[in-house]
Amino acid sequence: MENNIFQKIIANPLALGVGLVALIILMLQSVSIVGETDQAIITSYGQPKRIVNRYQPNENFGGTNAGLTFRIPFVEQIQYVDKRVLSVQMEPREVLSTDQLQVEVNAFARYRITKPLLMFTTVRNEETLNARLAETLGSSVRNELGRRSFTALLSAERGQVMSKINNELNREAQKYGASILDVRIKRADLPQGTALESAYRRMESAREQERATIQAEGLKEAQIIRADAIAEASRIYAESYGKDAQFYDFYRAMQSYRKTFLSKDAQTSIVMSSGNDYLRKFEQGR
Repeated sequence: MENNIFQKIIANPLALGVGLVALIILMLQSVSIVGETDQAIITSYGQPKRIVNRYQPNENFGGTNAGLTFRIPFVEQIQYVDKRVLSVQMEPREVLSTDQLQVEVNAFARYRITKPLLMFTTVRNEETLNARLAETLGSSVRNELGRRSFTALLSAERGQVMSKINNELNREAQKYGASILDVRIKRADLPQGTALESAYRRMESAREQERATIQAEGLKEAQIIRADAIAEASRIYAESYGKDAQFYDFYRAMQSYRKTFLSKDAQTSIVMSSGNDYLRKFEQGR
């Protein structure tokens, strides 16, 4: 009986071809290959059943559960989820900084899907996840940079800014079964054209005001120091005069004579009478 059926199939090439096609379709629906860089979600009528080659921290390639996996034909479906580090790009946008500068910013983040089942139940696929993360990244960058000045992006404070954006984005990514590894700003520049020239003028004006303020404070401080020094000198002179008035008078006269008669720059001749009060110390020495 079986031999007769087999002979009939062989004798009928069309039936043989249909049988081979059906067998191939059955095999394709039953057997799938999960690569080392993939994790697979097996679903049945839209409901997740199991995960093959799930991501594990610090796993070694070659020692994972990658390879052939079997499923019930036409009942179970397979969806692949990337295990590798993925990236999400933020669309370039302008952000108004605290110093009223329009800054053109472009950023990106790197992430990995660590909980594929949570990703499947929340956003279903990687494309939707990437769109959600891009939207959150743009909002985080805009909100955080809007609290900073443009110069903060050029200083060591930039690291703190990126850390806050990373933490905020990671909190959102955890809701979808992903983990943020790094966030970086690709570009943070002033826009070209009239806006850039206007920004430069505002920055120049701000620096000029800052220079004037510092100069005024320096002059004020110098006047205070000079006044304190004069007061201190007057106090010392007064104390010296009170201790020995004659010696103080003699010392001051000698200082005056030195500056008047021994100065290298003195080119003027001085004519005085012998009884001039300025020469009294010379009269006393006779």
